[in-house]
Amino acid sequence: MNAPARDMRGSAAGPVLSARDLHTWFELRQWGFLRVGSVRAVDGVNFDLQAGESVAFVGESGCGKSSLARTLLGLHQPTRGEVVFEGRPLGMLNSAERKAYLARVGFVQQDPYGALPPFMDVRRILHEPLIVHGVRNRAEREQRAQEALEEVRLSPAADFLSKFPHMLSGGQQQRVVIARALILRPKLIIADEPVSMLDASVRVEILQLLRSIQREHGLTLAFITHDLSTVRHFAERIFVMYAGRIVEQAEVNELLNHPQHPYTQALLAAISDPDPDNARHQREVPPGEPPSLLKPPDGCRFHPRCNRMIAGTCDRQDPPDFEPRTGHMTACWLYR
Repeated sequence: MNAPARDMRGSAAGPVLSARDLHTWFELRQWGFLRVGSVRAVDGVNFDLQAGESVAFVGESGCGKSSLARTLLGLHQPTRGEVVFEGRPLGMLNSAERKAYLARVGFVQQDPYGALPPFMDVRRILHEPLIVHGVRNRAEREQRAQEALEEVRLSPAADFLSKFPHMLSGGQQQRVVIARALILRPKLIIADEPVSMLDASVRVEILQLLRSIQREHGLTLAFITHDLSTVRHFAERIFVMYAGRIVEQAEVNELLNHPQHPYTQALLAAISDPDPDNARHQREVPPGEPPSLLKPPDGCRFHPRCNRMIAGTCDRQDPPDFEPRTGHMTACWLYR
């Protein structure tokens, strides 16, 4: 590839980020040399993310959400398929173009304390990505660091620049992580369970902060979560993942009000209900555990836990995407 890195800025037309038949498998070896199989963390995922939209990837722990996020960031290399950013497959980028891509994609980690180097103060944490990406002027770095802190509501910024992570609360640490993700002025933010490690009183503030920043800057935001109860006021589209695959996708109100896949229905049934009168009603929770991604079951991967399984079909054939309602896609044989 001989195109200069600045071409990574692309155009406004078309999706910002796409996954095309994306597979990310992790090979397992015994005694260091004997191959015993592969963990199929991401196993045939397709989607498009449009400019300025907020989407949520939802599913149980172990369904492949975080592996997908890290593949989109380029931290894991796809086993098969490709990630396309503004029309450019990541696998075709040279080193300079890949560096430019990383400057255009911000990452908000799950554990803020683990994400922040304990030996760096906030000033150095925010200066570091600017130095790596060629901002040599210290005054400019200082100005951008202060602007980023003010944007995440750590004000006055000068009071926080000299502090170390252990001197901050969990919510303040996560705001620093968000400031670091924003400081290179990205076009896309990937937030991997950004509030799961925080107190309940702080979660709403962080979610509202991310949403307001996304709207103000016209960012595309991919929100990874296991909690369907948080996405109604946060995302515009939902992708439901199970065992490495997307099993349902639709606009947020459509999916939450009219879930089609039995797995999505089970996730919604598991949401806590503050109304004590509803405690009398028995919840239908699917039995068993999610399948091993080392050797997933044949057919629909949810069929061993599904009370609507069609024998001879669900247990033998992978379901394609059906559209039971306009714009609402689900991979389930019930809708063929």
